[in-house]
Amino acid sequence: MSVLKYLLQKEFRQIFRDPAILRIIFMMPALQLIIIPMAADFEVRNVNLAVADHDHSAYAQQMVQKIKSSGYFKLIHYSSTYQDALKNIESDKADVVLEIPSNFEKNIIREDHTSLFIAVNAVNGMKANLGAAYLQSIIQDYNNQIRLKWIQFPKIPPQTNIEVTVSNWFNPMLNYKYFMVPAVLATLLTMVGSFLTALNIVREKEIGTIEQINVTPIKKYHFILGKLIPFWILGLVVLTIGLIIMRFFYQIHPIGNILVVYFFAAIYLLCVLGLGLLISTYADTQQQAMLISFFLLMIFILLGGLFTPIDSMPSWVQKLTWFNPVSYFIDVVRMVVLKGSGLSDIKNHIFIIVGFAIFLNSWAVWNYKKTN
Repeated sequence: MSVLKYLLQKEFRQIFRDPAILRIIFMMPALQLIIIPMAADFEVRNVNLAVADHDHSAYAQQMVQKIKSSGYFKLIHYSSTYQDALKNIESDKADVVLEIPSNFEKNIIREDHTSLFIAVNAVNGMKANLGAAYLQSIIQDYNNQIRLKWIQFPKIPPQTNIEVTVSNWFNPMLNYKYFMVPAVLATLLTMVGSFLTALNIVREKEIGTIEQINVTPIKKYHFILGKLIPFWILGLVVLTIGLIIMRFFYQIHPIGNILVVYFFAAIYLLCVLGLGLLISTYADTQQQAMLISFFLLMIFILLGGLFTPIDSMPSWVQKLTWFNPVSYFIDVVRMVVLKGSGLSDIKNHIFIIVGFAIFLNSWAVWNYKKTN
């Protein structure tokens, strides 16, 4: 224990002696947690709309006004010809073109039906799909209003009317930040833990101190623990800073017990720190360690369910996520913060992460060559 104590003292002095490392550990995750959820907004707004109105009737004006007042669309062009409206899509000024045919009001009143044409700029597929879906929903709602105004139902309806009431559990207002911020926090904790530990042993190699350590009677597991424990403690500090930002900046109050998050994070940090240490035993320079870490983290993040639901991925990709520790941590943080899950609900996640931690750290200890 005395050997490990001296190694820990050395590591903490080395960490706090370098102000750049302190900024990376504390300032970088805090700034990213504030900025990234603001930019990664799943809710598409300000869809640029161009309207080609061939009718210019009161009904057409009411529909356009309803679309504008929805808050999702911004009318940037209004004309009487489709070609003028289409030029706005060709110049990337508009995302959607709505063409209102002539006799629009007449067909609604006399024929009980009419047709509209929607042209969508599909260069940005996500914005195009959501914009078209929003527009169709608004038009459908406007259509229902007209039907209620003109159709007189008898006292006894001729057919059964089904009314559907929607209740959103765990995130009633569908606020994307409640879903995104916990996942971003899990991702940042992964990046900090794996990057710093991946560079740690490699830095010892580059400055030459690794040779001095190798000629000492220090055991391999002592050396690995001396590298792992300081960053494990600092990782929990980063988690605390992230939870404070989540609570006071985003007003997200976890429904579940926050100690469950700390318990799982303590195990998870052993996993990602072991991954970083394993990378550092293979890399000879800090550049190599950073490139390997960046390669693995990009895969882990994209397959972690941060931006794309895992259930929407191809079946063979979903099988790959079984070996992605990031996906388990993101899932657990969301479960505890939004659903109020306890240890019994995440027991399978705990067993899997414990297995990852044992495997990666054992591999790191075995692979570290203590040679002169």
